[in-house]
Amino acid sequence: MKRNIVIATLTAAALATGGTVAAFAAGDDEAAETQRQTHTSAQAAANRDDDSADDRDDDASEDRSALSSGSLSAAEAIAAALKHTPGTALSVDLDDDAATAWEVTVVKADGTEYDVRIAPDSGKVLGAQRDTDDDNDADDRAEPAAVKGAQTDAREAALAAAHKGTVTEVGIDDDHGTVAWTAETMKDGKHSEWNVALDTGKVTQDRDDD
Repeated sequence: MKRNIVIATLTAAALATGGTVAAFAAGDDEAAETQRQTHTSAQAAANRDDDSADDRDDDASEDRSALSSGSLSAAEAIAAALKHTPGTALSVDLDDDAATAWEVTVVKADGTEYDVRIAPDSGKVLGAQRDTDDDNDADDRAEPAAVKGAQTDAREAALAAAHKGTVTEVGIDDDHGTVAWTAETMKDGKHSEWNVALDTGKVTQDRDDD
């Protein structure tokens, strides 16, 4: 009888110990799963940051590639576009299509707007297409009015900004309540943004530039 009691006691103790071990094992599994989820989330965030950095690097690489393939500057691209399509230049930038051309926006005396593409290596006009998408857009009408009679035109703004680096884009901006030329430059692989005053041609750092 005593022997049976001892066996029963040992069996109960073994079961209790086994349950405790199982509980600890389950706790370890949950902790491991939490660690895996945390690691996965951190890795996903890091990948997103890497993707954003890669996009910025790709943009800079495209600009460098286009600019290194020829010596045509933004100011020269504007001059070539105006020679082909007389009018007022509103903007110039490296075309988004692999940066294979300068694209100059020109508004003619009759108000029609054209996008003139200029080869960055030779200055040859690759084509001129009328922009009819936003002819009645208020912003499009305001831009020619803003630069009309300005002492500094797009070409002169590009020349002024060139002292800060290689100009990759020039346009009109009124985000801060004051209409001015804006210019993007590249120097030592870094993009910077500048404002160029319409009256004096003075170049200042864009307040939104990081």
